[in-house]
Amino acid sequence: MGYIVGAALVSHVPTIVLPEAVRRRLNDGSDISLHSGLHRLAEEKLRPLQADTVIVVDSHWFTTVEHVVTSHDCRIGTFTSGELPRGMRQVPYDIPGDPELAISIAAQAKNRDDTWITTCDDPHLPIQYATVNLLPFLQGEEAWLSVSVCQTATVEDFLLFGELIGQAIAETDRRVVVLASGGLSHRFWPLRELRHHEASDPSKHLVSDDARRADEQVLAWMHSGDHSAILDFVSEYQRHAPEGSFGHFLTMIGALGGAACVARGTQFGAYEAAAGTGQAHVWFDVS
Repeated sequence: MGYIVGAALVSHVPTIVLPEAVRRRLNDGSDISLHSGLHRLAEEKLRPLQADTVIVVDSHWFTTVEHVVTSHDCRIGTFTSGELPRGMRQVPYDIPGDPELAISIAAQAKNRDDTWITTCDDPHLPIQYATVNLLPFLQGEEAWLSVSVCQTATVEDFLLFGELIGQAIAETDRRVVVLASGGLSHRFWPLRELRHHEASDPSKHLVSDDARRADEQVLAWMHSGDHSAILDFVSEYQRHAPEGSFGHFLTMIGALGGAACVARGTQFGAYEAAAGTGQAHVWFDVS
């Protein structure tokens, strides 16, 4: 029987993979805590678990008519971001996959009429930086696979997808970590204002005080393990455009039991702004 042995909300913002000198220049001379926080999360939480597989719920990978799971034996290539090629260009990646687990996840939707899951092992399938940017910090000897965020899915759909991922893991012999790769509130400053707001202080650089307060409330519930309260708040939270409709977090929590999940979150690094958006790393110990 397989188990989810850990989970986390992790930020993949481009700043974390920039050189230190550039990070400091953008942040008024100080380094961002999201960079060091992700390293600490890896050393203190992820690596000691010696997981077999890491599943990344990739909030930059949008699908429309189904959930999709990567099922490659291995993904090898070079990544340049179409969104920000100045900061993320010609990045090599070499990611062992877990086709057996991917196929098991897709099989959970067989004969259902309320959800659809497919696998993809096409070597030309684009990879997104919500997966790639985590690799320098978190990748070890384990297999990795990515799952999409379906842009037509509802809260119920994301929770169900997560539940089915959890069922598939239970049917294998894998020790799995689930990473919800994405941000909190996710509105950017307009282009002509954005370069005045590249530093990380959320009291000055988040796009609105209301969005900051909403993020801080969601983080407080994560810290206390009150995921039921977060689910009750999601419809209101959508006013602040959480990244990917918060599908990355909802899928992860669905895999951990949905509203019944009471895993307390440990934050690594501060809650920070990134071009107006809210970002944090929060790890959840799973027993």
